[in-house]
Amino acid sequence: MSVFVLGSINLDAVARVDDLPRPGETVAGLSLELFPGGKGANQAVAAARLGAPTRLMGAVGKEDAGPGLKTKLSEYGVQVGDVLELPSVPTGQAHVWVASSGENMIVVTSGANAAITPQHVAATSLDGQRILLSQLESPAHAIETLFRAGAAKGALRMLNAAPALPQGAALFPLTDILILNQTELATYAKLDQEPVRLEEVSRASRKLMSRPDQVVIVTLGAAGVACIRRDEAFLIEGRKVKALDTTGAGDCFCGALAACLSINMDLREAVEMANAAAALSVQKSGAAPSMPSKREVEAFLEG
Repeated sequence: MSVFVLGSINLDAVARVDDLPRPGETVAGLSLELFPGGKGANQAVAAARLGAPTRLMGAVGKEDAGPGLKTKLSEYGVQVGDVLELPSVPTGQAHVWVASSGENMIVVTSGANAAITPQHVAATSLDGQRILLSQLESPAHAIETLFRAGAAKGALRMLNAAPALPQGAALFPLTDILILNQTELATYAKLDQEPVRLEEVSRASRKLMSRPDQVVIVTLGAAGVACIRRDEAFLIEGRKVKALDTTGAGDCFCGALAACLSINMDLREAVEMANAAAALSVQKSGAAPSMPSKREVEAFLEG
């Protein structure tokens, strides 16, 4: 069964620096590289690399880097027939600064990503799509249309509620699996500080549930991943690796999880595999280029 991703497609400009700049500070860049990126594209590549037939719906500019990004995504194994090329609209861009520690700062300009409409989604066939995956770098009304159509098709609807935007909460009742990090969880649950312990994460996550069958998954960085159901919570511990670039690690997790669930893998096993994929991804530069293959993830788990 396949994965359908509605999401952003960006040209990532990644500059390496010794230390991230403070407000008003100028620092010297050590290098500059251009990569395909955007949460939607990253997650689609991650799912495809894990072996799932993956369709990506989004939009790029027609006169700039857009057509080249489509070609590159196709080379990664992503089906790009649903990616629109729009005239007189710029492709989305992300400007990424990566410190020697692996930490990053990112500024995203939506460009063509903001042009996807509910009408575009409604005109797209979802037949045979087991998993629907989206993030909040696409218009919320388009995601709502996708999830309502998916419910009628019996698809599993996954939302990575990032970045944390007020309109994202309106999509939670339409979501079967909600994925956030600690910062996003604190924002949506209206907490004064990020939850750390599993009990705190579970309590905050359940505030966001509106149905007993929903699952909330919270990525905790090096500490691992917490999975919360109405009557159960468990933690998958993080894997110790040396991080080169954490950009796209959360996207890798989401895409890999979608791929695993598309073949009806048990949730705990799927989270274990997605967690391992994300750990592998931080050991390479870039977002989409760092997504590991299924064989690499299986070897990592066995080792």
